[in-house]
Amino acid sequence: MRGRGTGWRRRGAAGVVVGVVLAVGVAGCGSGGGGGKKGEGGGGDGGERNAVTVRLPKLAGQRLQVTAVWTGAERENFVKVLDEFEKRTGAKVDFVPSGDDMAGFIGSKIAGGGPPDVAMLQQAGVLNEFAGKGWLKPLGPEAKAQLAKNYSKGWRDLGAHKGTEYGVYFKASNKSLVWYNAQAFGNAGVQEPKTWAEFLKAARTISESGVEPVSVGGSDGWTLTDWFENIYLSQAGPEKYDRLAQHRIAWTDASVKQALSTLGQLFGRKDLLVGGNAGALQTDFPTSVTQTFSGGDAPKAAMVSSADFAAANIAQTKAKIGTDAKVFPFPAVGAKSPVVTGGDVAVALKGGKAAQALLTFLASTDAARIWARAGGFISPNKELDRAAYGDAVMRRIAGALIAAGDDFRFDMSDQAPASFGGKPGQGEWKDLQDFLKNPKDVAGTQARLERDAVKSFGG
Repeated sequence: MRGRGTGWRRRGAAGVVVGVVLAVGVAGCGSGGGGGKKGEGGGGDGGERNAVTVRLPKLAGQRLQVTAVWTGAERENFVKVLDEFEKRTGAKVDFVPSGDDMAGFIGSKIAGGGPPDVAMLQQAGVLNEFAGKGWLKPLGPEAKAQLAKNYSKGWRDLGAHKGTEYGVYFKASNKSLVWYNAQAFGNAGVQEPKTWAEFLKAARTISESGVEPVSVGGSDGWTLTDWFENIYLSQAGPEKYDRLAQHRIAWTDASVKQALSTLGQLFGRKDLLVGGNAGALQTDFPTSVTQTFSGGDAPKAAMVSSADFAAANIAQTKAKIGTDAKVFPFPAVGAKSPVVTGGDVAVALKGGKAAQALLTFLASTDAARIWARAGGFISPNKELDRAAYGDAVMRRIAGALIAAGDDFRFDMSDQAPASFGGKPGQGEWKDLQDFLKNPKDVAGTQARLERDAVKSFGG
């Protein structure tokens, strides 16, 4: 669902921060509108090339098992992609949900001798761990050709381990966004905040208007890592972000104390959180989004910090993106608004023609176009015509991601070993849930984070 957290150990995140680039790309997203450039027009297929761009083998009689964490609308949209693969090849594809603990799910299947053919991993670190254990099959020549044609070097490198390409980043995300209920903002008389101080002030004003301002899906621990990472990147800067991501500085560092204290300015005000701290801890991610855009004149929340993929959840409400549901860049805590990216990478756990054919398809514009049209999706595929995206908001977000090229910072928890950054009920997820429960305990949170990081990364 998110680009969840586990780490690709020694790689660090590519490039430099692109807050300015992506902030410009997202700025004005709420206004809708088109523009006359190719791929930025009024939506639908306008100008979209529909020609088949990749040839796939005939696989009649073959069966594939594919696993991913996706549920709900995301699962439905991914199945549309798999349906097209079945149509073109004659293969049959079975989708098996993994649950949030992908690393644990795959590990148990490997131990039992029956891994799925293809898995959609949310953590670059899990890819590296699996490749290091010999669990993954390298990409074949057809898949590598599609990658070379359609992806920048930064995304190809993220799918590689020690120089060998294993993965195709099919789905990407910009995780530095705040979606908001336009009517709630209008009723309170507040504008889109650009800084953290303005964000907190807007939240207080909205609270005084009678709407609980900030929706937090705290029962899904990964949402809390996103809050921390955005604040830390903007406040501490990209160099320290890379060092903390690789555990080359301790979680007891003063920069972590500063970031947690800043986050505590929000989490420590229960009147700013929907349902207070206890309510936030009991709210899952999908609900955190839908409750912001349901209820008409009396929504349960005014805004939710979430990646672009929240659009799929918004689509399950009556709110219209660009009119009722608008978006602004995560507010600047330091000099710039942060930009944190995530992604889902397809890897083969079994050899054979069918698994490689699916990876080839997922690396093509043909596959990306299907989900882009369905919504709640952006692709790192630079050759995908932006006209495939159904609205101006998603076209701008996707265009900004592509414009960034190789200059991005990948989700920090997704760079950590699974035991620290990617498992429910332990590591960073649990430690930040405890912090949401008691935001005054900054020192204790730091100590627990460092203890758990040492266990996962090693001394």
